[in-house]
Amino acid sequence: MMFLMTSISISFILPMLVMMIATTLSKKSINDREKSSPFECSFDPKSSAYMPFSLQFFLIAVMFFIYDVEIAMILPIVIISKTSNISMCTMSTMIFIMILLTGLYYEWNQGALKWAN
Repeated sequence: MMFLMTSISISFILPMLVMMIATTLSKKSINDREKSSPFECSFDPKSSAYMPFSLQFFLIAVMFFIYDVEIAMILPIVIISKTSNISMCTMSTMIFIMILLTGLYYEWNQGALKWAN
């Protein structure tokens, strides 16, 4: 038990210590306008280098990530189906896919998948 507590303490303290040392050693100098502006062959830039980020793209990326993780959760069911009841695995997979499709239908109805306004 003591070994477990020591291991957990070290696993929390050591990364914190490394982050604090890295933060103190990597102090950046004061940013001024010249350092933060883009460089275009010693000319002033014609337009801003920072492009606005599309909220639609962000929402699509988040939905892709969520569904990607949920589909990855289906993969262990394939492995388990070889050793357990096939009808139970099929039923649980179908229920899981129905939940996914219900969420997709809801997002579609809310207009989250519309790219153009």
